[in-house]
Formats: sequence, C-alpha cells, structure tokens
Amino acid sequence: MRRVLLAAVIAAVSGPAFAQAPAASCTPRVADSELIKSRTLVMSTNPTLPPLQFVNAQGQLQGMRIELGNEIARRLCLTPEYVRIEFSAMIPGLAARRWDMINTGIFFTEERARMMQMVRYENNAVAISAARGNPLNIRSERDLAGRTVGVEIGGFEERRLREISQTLQNAGQRPITVRTFDNFAIAFQALRAGQVEAVTSIDAVAAEYDQRGDFPRVLHGLFPTPAAFAFRSRPLATEVSRVLQEMKADGSLDALFRRYGVSIADGGFEVVGPQ
Repeated sequence: MRRVLLAAVIAAVSGPAFAQAPAASCTPRVADSELIKSRTLVMSTNPTLPPLQFVNAQGQLQGMRIELGNEIARRLCLTPEYVRIEFSAMIPGLAARRWDMINTGIFFTEERARMMQMVRYENNAVAISAARGNPLNIRSERDLAGRTVGVEIGGFEERRLREISQTLQNAGQRPITVRTFDNFAIAFQALRAGQVEAVTSIDAVAAEYDQRGDFPRVLHGLFPTPAAFAFRSRPLATEVSRVLQEMKADGSLDALFRRYGVSIADGGFEVVGPQ
C-alpha cells in the first residue's frame, strides 16, 4: 500500500503527460529545428497550483494554464506534451533543452528576461494564507513579524517574502522565519499540520483554498506582477505570442480567463528577451 501511495505522489510531480495530437493534415507553424521533439510542444509545469494547474483524482493534468497550453499547441499544429517538475528545476531545464516552454505562470522580471524569451499573458500577485480560522489574526504584513511562513523554494514568492521580512527587521520588528518547500502543495500541507503559521503563494491559488474553506486568504494583491511563458527559442516565443493575439481577437482567451477569475496582462503579448 505504501508503494502505491508513493507512486501516486511521484506521478503528481514528475514525468511526461500527453494530450491529443493535431490532425495529420495540419502544417506546424514552428520548425522542428526550434523544438526539442518533432511536431511537439514540450512544456514544463508544476501541477500543485489549483485551479490553474493541478492533478485531478484520476491523475490527469487540469487547470487554466493546462487548457491554455493545449490550445496554443493545437493552433501551432503541435502535439502538447507536459513534463511535471518542481519549479526550481524549470529554468535550468529550459537552458538544457529538456523542454521548449515553461508553462507554470512564472513571474516576469527583467532579470529573467535577460536569460530567456518571455511572453507576459496573465496578471498575478502574491498572497498570504493563514491557518483555518486565522487564529493569529493576520491582517497586515506587520502581523507576520516573528511568524514562520512557508513558501515554494526558488521563486518570486520566496524573494518577496524575504523582502517583507527584511522590511520588518529594518523597522525594529522580528524577522519572518521563512521555511521553503519543494512546491506549494507541500507548503500547504505543512500549514495544515501546524508546521508553519502561514503560506505565501499567488492570489488565484490562495483564493481557491479560501473558497474551499481550507485556509483563509488574509492578504492579497501584494507585489502585482505579470505572469509569463518562457522559452529558449525566440521564433517559438513569437509564434506563441501570435496565437495569444489571435485568441484575444476571437474572444476565446477572455472566455477562458473569465472562467478562472484571471485577468489578461497588458502589453499585447510582446516577446521580451535576449536577441
């Protein structure tokens, strides 16, 4: 039984997942030379962020970003393929040509845009979730002073949480004890078990847990920053940008985002990255 449970956990965070291939008569809009696998769009995802990307009870990838990735692949006449991997491995894996595209809502920063091609498409922000009932009465960033807060390792959220901690310390208050985890799912499990007193994640995920009645979203809208797709290949990034423009023009992008309560980033899906 323990082996079965372990296999289920591993399946949720690693290995490829596949979706339906496009019609054989379809002509790919991206050359095979720009892809790591012929006629295939290989995307990395960290499926621990409901409702945007997660694994359902049947072990299938679900969520807004998965649907969007599938539609982008379809319009490019490519077969979508997903690699489930922790976020900390995504940027190195992109550089090593393990996947063509990071599809996990990576926060856009100028630093990241100097390393890879990025297309901003989704508005996002950081949020704080408390234990059920908010027993510590966390209402502001000041209420985090001296608290133990969990966060996924290596991401924008960890960096901003440490900034909050430093600001508190500069004001003469106790710093935050930052506990990092491999992914957000484990961080929320730690909150449930009382191992941390709050969790830093993104707005849509914190709102989902709040709506489920699990963990109240006590702070939100912090550090608003667009989320992006990331690529090694500029021609591929350019074609994905065009697909997003087409979806915006025909209304399908707005319809998808409305279903998930997400808003579209400004800027017209410009490709930003090294030339």
